Amino acid sequence: MTIPAIVHAKQLIAVEMAAHAAARTVNDITAAWIALERAHIISQPYLGPHLVNHWAMLGFAVEQRDWREVIGQAIRLALAPLGSLTGRIPIGNTGRSNVSAFEPMAIPDDLRDAMARRDQ
Repeated sequence: MTIPAIVHAKQLIAVEMAAHAAARTVNDITAAWIALERAHIISQPYLGPHLVNHWAMLGFAVEQRDWREVIGQAIRLALAPLGSLTGRIPIGNTGRSNVSAFEPMAIPDDLRDAMARRDQ
């Protein structure tokens, strides 16, 4: 049985958010950001989860006192609804302030494969 795409996406996002939490517990900031980026890639087609992901990125940036990232996330929170309404979501974009909010990026192979599989 094929599960709906949004349900599958939410399951994958939950895995990445768990990886984010685990990385934070051992103070692995790099791994924590990577997990948030991967969750962002998955959430992009779905406005609600996409916004939740940017809020998580914003909160983590505040905790890290990374003010450049805080500003970048605030801008992305404003842009995400516009991107959804216009259909201009840059597929594969990691959602961080160190990349253009408009730049499509390659999706990591393992993530692309996981996103393609909806039969669980």
